[in-house]
Amino acid sequence: MTVAELVEALAKLPADAVVLMESDGGLSLVSALDFVAAQGPGAPAEVILLPNMEE
Repeated sequence: MTVAELVEALAKLPADAVVLMESDGGLSLVSALDFVAAQGPGAPAEVILLPNMEE
């Protein structure tokens, strides 16, 4: 999924909905993201969603 596809999908949802991700067999809130620029020719940039580690 690209950032554009993710933004489009999220735009269809209620603005106050929380974002969860699967983490160790359960669900965790997404608390941050990390951006990794392209690592070489032909490699895409990446966005990594980071779970809340305080749960």
